[in-house]
Amino acid sequence: MAPPPPVGAIHSPSSPQYTQQFLSNVLSQRGPSSLPYSEDVKWLIRQHLVSLIDTCPSLQPRTATFTYNDGRTVNLLQANGTVPMVYLDATYNIPVIIWLLESYPRQSPLVFVNPTRHMVVKDSHPFVNSSGIVSIPYLTNWVYPSSNLVELVRNLSHFFSRDPPLYTKRNPNPHPPPGTSFSNSGSTRPAIPPRVYPPSPYGSGSGGEVGRKTDDRSEVDKKNAIDELMVKLHSDIKGLGKAREADMEGLFNAQGVLRQREEELRKGVKEMLDEKEGLEQQLQMVLMNTDVLEGWVRDNETKVKKIGNVDVDEAFELCDRLSKQMLDCTASDLAMEDVIYSLDKAIQGGAIPFDQYLRNVRLLSREQFIHRATASKVNSAQMQAQVSHMASRLSQYALS
Repeated sequence: MAPPPPVGAIHSPSSPQYTQQFLSNVLSQRGPSSLPYSEDVKWLIRQHLVSLIDTCPSLQPRTATFTYNDGRTVNLLQANGTVPMVYLDATYNIPVIIWLLESYPRQSPLVFVNPTRHMVVKDSHPFVNSSGIVSIPYLTNWVYPSSNLVELVRNLSHFFSRDPPLYTKRNPNPHPPPGTSFSNSGSTRPAIPPRVYPPSPYGSGSGGEVGRKTDDRSEVDKKNAIDELMVKLHSDIKGLGKAREADMEGLFNAQGVLRQREEELRKGVKEMLDEKEGLEQQLQMVLMNTDVLEGWVRDNETKVKKIGNVDVDEAFELCDRLSKQMLDCTASDLAMEDVIYSLDKAIQGGAIPFDQYLRNVRLLSREQFIHRATASKVNSAQMQAQVSHMASRLSQYALS
């Protein structure tokens, strides 16, 4: 992805209060014009930028439109300006743009060197590619929330000092004026003397560097020791970050399991409340039926006393022959079912021999089958008679 030209409004860093007010305004906006950062990290983004401006005033925050490789555009915050670096006891300013993408600060920002028209990116630079994208260990080992923009700028200055990423284009005039200087974003870079070609980061990057001084042995050992320390430090930070990520992943998994169990408990409680409500309704129906039956018993107790002993078989009078036959078949079926049940209990208790049990069950089952078949035929006949009766009544209504 390539950095687009800044199209947002540039805010002059007249004072730290003005910069803080600008950040508060743009990060507190809501609606379609709001910046696409998470609400829970906007205050942290503001703190990072305020600390960066306090530490490195040459970088100033602004809003601009960033274009992705797929053509998608989004309005983002950036820190635009220069990063100071020391090269062979001389201080130079490297123009950079630090883009805070939507995932910042959980993910690292995107850093570009921003050469002027007089500068080009050095070929085969170990930390800057031909498109100007910067990749240093601090960016690749970014750890949220400990990583920040101030430490990022310090690391940029350190790695740029080891190998400057920019140099000036060759000037066709062999005798440039001695006071020539380059500026970007209001920063004036040191003039390059025309006499001895000092090893400036803006010197020629394609030819040999004439007159470059050789570092002292102590300086070389010091730089090597610092490099080794930085590598070990980044390795330790990376290992610590992986361990913390594993811990966070385990906590997130436990949180997911707990949420699933909470949902199951809520569902179970809801089902039990529904079942309780249904049982309460059934209880009300049972109580109502009990009251009705108790009232019927009270009303008929006097009648029973007057009548005396009543034969249960003669208590109900059947209305037709089919009903009497259905009652007999059903009574016989239920009686045989009770006898078979009693035989099962007897064989389990060893009261009768097994062969006698099988013979009696076979005889009872055959007779029970006959009664059930008869009851089925009687039921069909009753249904047919009921349909015929209803049809005759309908025909009477039609004639009338």
